[in-house]
Amino acid sequence: MIDVATLSVIRRWALREQMSIREISRRTGLARNTVKKYLRAGDEEPRYARRASSSKLDPFADKLSTWLSIEATKSRKQRRTLLQLHTDLVALGYDGSYGRVAAFHRKWQAERQEAQRTAGRGTFVPLVFGPGEAFQFDWSEDWAVIDGERTKLQVAHVKLSHSRAFSVRAYLLQTHEMLFDAHNHAFVMFGGVPKRGIYDNMKTAVDKVRSGKDRDVNARFNAMVSHYLFEAEFCNPASGWEKGQVEKNVRDARHRLWQPIPAFPSLAELNAWLETRCKALWNEIAHRQLPGTVADIWAQEKPYLMPPPPAFDGFVEHTKRVSPTCLVTFERTRYSVPASFANRPISLRVYADRLVVVAEGQVVCEHKRIIDRRHDSTGQTIYDWRHYLAVLQRKPGALRNGAPFAELPTSFKRLQAMLLKKPGGDREMVEILALVLHHDEQAVLAAVETALEVGVATKTHILNVLHRLVDGKTAVAEVKAPQALKLSTEPQANVQRYDSLRKARFNEEVRHGT
Repeated sequence: MIDVATLSVIRRWALREQMSIREISRRTGLARNTVKKYLRAGDEEPRYARRASSSKLDPFADKLSTWLSIEATKSRKQRRTLLQLHTDLVALGYDGSYGRVAAFHRKWQAERQEAQRTAGRGTFVPLVFGPGEAFQFDWSEDWAVIDGERTKLQVAHVKLSHSRAFSVRAYLLQTHEMLFDAHNHAFVMFGGVPKRGIYDNMKTAVDKVRSGKDRDVNARFNAMVSHYLFEAEFCNPASGWEKGQVEKNVRDARHRLWQPIPAFPSLAELNAWLETRCKALWNEIAHRQLPGTVADIWAQEKPYLMPPPPAFDGFVEHTKRVSPTCLVTFERTRYSVPASFANRPISLRVYADRLVVVAEGQVVCEHKRIIDRRHDSTGQTIYDWRHYLAVLQRKPGALRNGAPFAELPTSFKRLQAMLLKKPGGDREMVEILALVLHHDEQAVLAAVETALEVGVATKTHILNVLHRLVDGKTAVAEVKAPQALKLSTEPQANVQRYDSLRKARFNEEVRHGT
């Protein structure tokens, strides 16, 4: 094979020094036909035909190319990985390596990008948004240390398209109620609602993607849009550039907020820090397209935002049946319900941070939501001992070992320990606990503590103290008697004094004629 330097010498000898082909062949050791070929080509560097070699992937090339084209139309999270494609090819009879599939993909991707640039699809038009015109929404996955445990979080990003003010809020799940909660907090943080919201085709908003811009939008998502009076707009599939600002915000947040990994005792404290940190970043980040910081442009944009209405009641409703043990199960966690609803259907309203039980058109009870994504346990049980008081009226013996009563307040536990030592103490304790159904629990606890302090742990005394507390009366002052009482007139053992009393009484009866 001839190199560039040899070709340069041949061209100089032949074209400049007019040396014969025979002489050039003799000096270089190349055949005369070879010298003539390179001189006729007129190239300044040698060119060689690309070597064509067969590959085990050749019979499957068309199939793989079709698969790659199909996967390119899907969203990033729904695409099959190259490893999955290699596995599917092996199932069809391909016995080559994964590296060959990866090389084919790189070549296919480069050709596709070149074709898009040639067709004009690889170029973009810069977008400009007016004040209060639109916001963009997206999810991301990031990590934080919550209560000492490294936890994967689903992070909601909301960004105003004009001022580029942004809100970041973390959740444990990416569900409807989390989506609604993220919008509630973002609009309060921005001080208003823009005219449009730009989204990708996330499952919490879109039930089905149809041709063009047609979408089957989720009913609850539509209810939120109607509540806040903005227009929801969805990007084309696999077209993240249509909401490029929030996509960039996701990347920027990685080093601004999540590196190093933040650590907080609870998710609520992490979100409070995120809100404070986001507002601080508004003052630190330059807008670039307009003079001033993000905070400066946001202050100018805020009057164009619609004042936010009351927060959207963003719950997802489920129908559940209460078990005989007065429990309802949601996400492997069991929550107690008042005993009167045992074995009956109820409506469970799921919010981002709490669960509300509704029955017969009224709110029955409420629990803080527990999200446990571990699968190495059977889940937790959250009791409210007040829910079992109706059962105790019929079965007072259950007070001794009942699981819900392990979490009684300390004062009630001390009183229980004293009452259960005497006959009928369990019944009396149940009657004292039942007082919380008719009186404020703190008042009942105060009455119990007062009774314990004076050493009179009885239902009667507790009722007396409770009534004084409820009526606003002060306790009767304690009477302190001296150790020894002395009489001013000492008693005398004289029966004549008794006779004198009888005589006086007789004279009195005679005078009145009785």
